[in-house]
Parts: sequence; C-alpha cells; structure tokens
Amino acid sequence: MKQVDYIIVGCGLASIAFCEQLRANHKSFMVYDDNSQKSSLVAAGLYNPVVLKRFSEVWKAKEQLEIALPVYKKIEADLGVKFDHKLQLLRRFTSIEEQNLWFNAADKPSLEPYLSTQLLKNTHDCIDAPYGFGEVLHVGRLDTENLIKTYKIFLKEKDTLKEEQFQYHKLQIERGSLKYNEIIPKQIVFAEGFGVKKNPFFSHIPLNGTKGEVLVIQAPDLQIDFGIKSSVFIIPIGNDKYYVGATYNWKDKTHQPTDEGRNELLTKLKTFIKCDFEIIKHEASIRPTVKDRRPLVGRHAKSQNLYVLNGLGTRGVMIAPYVAEKLFSFIENDNPLDAEINIERFKY
Repeated sequence: MKQVDYIIVGCGLASIAFCEQLRANHKSFMVYDDNSQKSSLVAAGLYNPVVLKRFSEVWKAKEQLEIALPVYKKIEADLGVKFDHKLQLLRRFTSIEEQNLWFNAADKPSLEPYLSTQLLKNTHDCIDAPYGFGEVLHVGRLDTENLIKTYKIFLKEKDTLKEEQFQYHKLQIERGSLKYNEIIPKQIVFAEGFGVKKNPFFSHIPLNGTKGEVLVIQAPDLQIDFGIKSSVFIIPIGNDKYYVGATYNWKDKTHQPTDEGRNELLTKLKTFIKCDFEIIKHEASIRPTVKDRRPLVGRHAKSQNLYVLNGLGTRGVMIAPYVAEKLFSFIENDNPLDAEINIERFKY
C-alpha cells in the first residue's frame, strides 16, 4: 500500500494548477487520467481580461492574472519548455457605434488598464476592417496542448501519474478514511471537466457542457503576428498556421466535429479574411460550463474528504490557478470558499 496526501482525477488545466499547489506545499499525490476529456487540449489557450462581445471586464480578471501568470512561469522554468506566449490582440470594429462603445468602456476604471484608446487602422490587404481595431492589453496565449503533454511526461518521471480510468466503484470509504486499489489518500480532488457527469459523487452538480468546434488553418499570404477578435477569433500559432474558433452548441454533447460547425466557422471567418487558406485540422470538445458562469468548487456533502474542482468554462487558463489556490486553502487551512464559486450555492 502507498499513502499519499491527495489523489487527483483528471489532468487538464484545473488538475495541473492544483498539482502546482501541492508541489509548492510539499504534499504527495497521485494523478489518474484516461485521456477522455479534451477541452483543455483543444482550447486556444487565450487569456484575455475583457469580454469582447460586450466590452466588459472578465470576472476577477486582475486577481486571476496575478495568480495565474507566476504559476505558468514557474512551470516553464521547472519543465524547461516555453508555453506562455505574449500576444497582441485586436478587436475588429464593424461600425462607428462600436468604436464609440469601446471608448466609453475604456473610461471605466476597471477596464482602463486593458483597453487601449488608440484606434488602429487596418494596413493588411488580406483583412477587411474598414473601421479599424481596438487593442486589448495584457493578453497572451498558453500552448495548452504542449503544456499538458509535457506536464504528463513530468508526472510520469516522478511516478505520480497513472494513465488509466478512475473506477469509482473501487473507492472504499470507511469512517472518514479512503482507499483506492493500492493507494491510501487523505483527500481526493475530482478535476474531470465534463467527465464529472459520470462521477457518482458529483454527477448532481449543475454542469452544462457546451460543445465547441475549432479549426486550424494554413494561410501563407495572411502574414499576421497578432490575434483578431471579430465574429470569431483568429490566433497565430506559428508557421503560417492560425487557430480559428469557436462555436457554441448547448445541445450536442458529442466530441465529433460536424459539418455545421465547420461551415459556421468558415462563414464567419470569410467576412473579414480575404486570402486563400487550407483547413489542416478540425476538432471539437465539450467545455465544462455552468449556468451562472462561475466555477464549481467544494466538498462533498457527506464524504468530507472528497472535493470537486470544475466548471472553468471558456476561460480555464485564467481561472484554473485562481480556483486551485482557493480550494487548497479551503482544504488545508479551513479558509472558507467564496460563495460565488462554492458548489453549495446550488444546494437548494
């Protein structure tokens, strides 16, 4: 038998962020992951403090960035791989009215650090943007696919990763103690994304999966090193390749790309990109979203050493380190969780 402080189920952004809390505080752990959840892998990895559809601040953007960026910097240093790429992000305006809304938003104290008041004109022949752009500040792209793959290698080298399905029926809970196969953990944190719907301990939490489809295109003539947000995002990822996304489907819960999703992305992309391109990848995943757009964090009502870390939605890169720190402090230091992230908000 092997004793550990924690078992973590899942190995996406939420799990990695919690692992970093454990490593920083010298806690032992074992991660179980069966590669069934793809939302962290498929994501563009964009961290952006502004909701660009409405020109409003992302929930707790400042606090999230202050926690997240040092975490990713430390992972880069420990693993010797670059994941965090600073990015210039431009919001394409479709009218004079949108320009005015942008400048009004930039006058708000909460948004002033993130919205440039300098209107940028379009100088690219392959882009249609007659009303120009506004620049979003403090933006970057985390290469989530590379991060997760490299972090798993790191865990394997430390003998702290089991690439297998966690079998809930084999978890023994007796008088407050836990046992799972040959592992005796003090606590278990389930960070499974949409996979939590199959978890008998937390399947009741109100997680609404939202399917997102994305494209990777190759466009040699485009030649931009900045991202654009219009009806879709287009983000450069190197070698004339660009990430295009994403769709939102609240009914389809499959991981299969669809013709409808592909056509939607292409139709929107062609409204502002005026050059030839080739689709080289089309992917889909289910985002772990919540109706009130807040994470789902907390303790099981009856089994006091079972916890959930989920519901990061579309902004997992920013939110994951923030909620991981909150959950660790709740478990180890008995610091209360904020009501807006605590799963107890849905108790009744």
